[in-house]
Amino acid sequence: MTPTDSNPTAPPRWLAYALLALSMALVGSYVALSKPLVAALPVFLLAWLRFGIGVLAMPHWLIKPPDEPVLTGNTRWLIFLESFLGNFLFTICMLLGVSMTTAVSAGVIMAAIPAAVALLSWVFLRERIGLRVWLAIALAAFGIGLFSLSKVELSAHVGQGLEANFAYKNTGLGNWLVLGAVVCEASYAVIGKKLTGSVSPKRITALINLWGFALMTPMGLYAAWSFEFGAVTPGIWLLLVFYALAASVWTVWLWMTGLKTVPAGQAGVFTVMLPISAAAVGVLALGETLSAMQVLAFALCLAGVVLATWPERST
Repeated sequence: MTPTDSNPTAPPRWLAYALLALSMALVGSYVALSKPLVAALPVFLLAWLRFGIGVLAMPHWLIKPPDEPVLTGNTRWLIFLESFLGNFLFTICMLLGVSMTTAVSAGVIMAAIPAAVALLSWVFLRERIGLRVWLAIALAAFGIGLFSLSKVELSAHVGQGLEANFAYKNTGLGNWLVLGAVVCEASYAVIGKKLTGSVSPKRITALINLWGFALMTPMGLYAAWSFEFGAVTPGIWLLLVFYALAASVWTVWLWMTGLKTVPAGQAGVFTVMLPISAAAVGVLALGETLSAMQVLAFALCLAGVVLATWPERST
């Protein structure tokens, strides 16, 4: 029985693949375009405003559909963990980690995300990870690592905003924090797969964003207390709205909808679309260039996606 057979609301597999790829590609695009936001706004104020705009954009998604079961205590706990690990703790680990270590080191560590997703999905969801998916994960990880070693800063947008606040770099602690961010991201994918079995993607998106807003409010208010809002240009405010909608609404809904059909371990391979999209925006919109090594890295990443999604041979 396929996922779409057991769950009529799940998209067909080809569409689920497209949604997962589009979600990560959109993440990569706003990562590349958000550098001016980090330069203009304190990091925690930026995160708080992002969640706040998301709250204003989707209050109607919080309403329980008639055909959806009432949230159990376990489901409520999973929704909180999804937001705490995937939004709140991931943001803190990533921001502080990249500020203490190098962007190259952070990028290499982040290459472990596909493997971490597969491992956690095997442990907690009992998903069977076949040899072909493991090979795809290896290709994806090697491609991301090669891309990072070519000195393209995957997470420069978060590193630049905090780096000036540190007089020195504690590389060891920074690397451990980035590894913590990897575990948080992998947990986000696995818990999301669990939630999509009983909660609609729209409602998951709205609920975890609401929790993210609540968790970030103390630090956001502290950052806003002494901030000069009048110095922010209209263009930055427009970019903030796009960033908030993309990060809090569109990418989460796309990812959760794709997870209704695709196993979490296989879905983790699609995280390779993030650096590819970020680099594409850099080339097309910001005038950056790609080296031959970076092109090779992207080819390996895409080969991993093709290997993971190639239809199984019917017997």
